[in-house]
Amino acid sequence: MAGAPDERGQGPLAGEQLGQQHVTCQVFPEQLALRKPQQGFFPIFTNNQKCQLMLLKTLETNPYVKLLLDAMKHSGCAVNKERHFSCEDCNGNVSGGFDASTCQIVLCQNNIRNQSHMNRVVTHELIHAFDHCRAHVDWFTSVRHLACSEIRAANLSGDCSLVNEIFRLHFGLKQHYQTCVRDRAILSILAVRNISKEVAQKAVDEVFESCFNDHEPFGRIPHNKTYARYSHKDFQNRDRYYSNI
Repeated sequence: MAGAPDERGQGPLAGEQLGQQHVTCQVFPEQLALRKPQQGFFPIFTNNQKCQLMLLKTLETNPYVKLLLDAMKHSGCAVNKERHFSCEDCNGNVSGGFDASTCQIVLCQNNIRNQSHMNRVVTHELIHAFDHCRAHVDWFTSVRHLACSEIRAANLSGDCSLVNEIFRLHFGLKQHYQTCVRDRAILSILAVRNISKEVAQKAVDEVFESCFNDHEPFGRIPHNKTYARYSHKDFQNRDRYYSNI
């Protein structure tokens, strides 16, 4: 999976340039002291409390995340909310990251804007976690390994959905979806590795076809929540089938 770029765990990241970034190989500062909640008639939540509430909703309701959690458990890497997620304040525009050294997903409570943003961050980082669980990924030295996981995360997390691309004012080009996946993967690599854009592009090009067509554990590209629900049902049926053999 992805860790943080330099010191606090290294692994894949999901970068969002010109906006919040999902960074899986980024240095995360120590958690800052929580602000005291304001007094008033309505409860005012701290960033940490809001992060915890949004995370809980994501884990319980998001079809992408529910499938990934089942797949992780099936692969022998069951995820525990208290052990494997940490809401922290982060530097810059980072939204989150996977710390490969601790197998923990860091969620940047000061940068995650809303529930849909939380859904995308958790999904993206869980794809890195799934890759870390099922394969011998060298997050620390292999740019090709990092590129493959970033391609998969951009492809399977919904990050390149039509709605997100319209908000970015990117749409209407031939094979635009593949272009988006390539671009997002390159941005993520550049966010966590001190390499040139040409080196990042070369790594993405070398592994793109095989990694773009690797749809596990979804079995298809889940372009929206409906596709993700179908994928989850298919995974559950497949799991029951093999358990009965």
